[in-house]
Amino acid sequence: MTLVRWTPRTTLGFRNEFDRLFGSFFNTSDEEETSLTAFSPAVDITEKEKEYLISAELPGIKKEDIKMNISDNQLTISGEKNQEQKIENENYHRTERVYGSFQRSFRLPEISDQENISAEFKDGVLTVTVPKLKESISKNIAIKIK
Repeated sequence: MTLVRWTPRTTLGFRNEFDRLFGSFFNTSDEEETSLTAFSPAVDITEKEKEYLISAELPGIKKEDIKMNISDNQLTISGEKNQEQKIENENYHRTERVYGSFQRSFRLPEISDQENISAEFKDGVLTVTVPKLKESISKNIAIKIK
């Protein structure tokens, strides 16, 4: 019987090793690369007693470039992050900022008050407030049988 030394690896370690292996296969340079292909804003959704809050990070986007609509009980936030004009004859070493159109959609809960949704855009963060409908108070009603 042959004994083989076992070295446990974490999932993250395995992923890093996998990325390194395939990164060197597809990449001819040893430089660090960030593969960002599309702009998709980060979003937080929280629930409070009377409302839901959706906060989307939209840095570098103008308020005029953001659109919101509701269709089929789904809230859609869309827009475009425009690229600053690059100066010709500049020697860029790296450009990592991502530009382009984006769209995020969220299914609204049945108890959301779609008529009173509001939004505020401040310091690059869009905060959407989705009020909850007032839930009907259930009552026990005795029904007489004839």
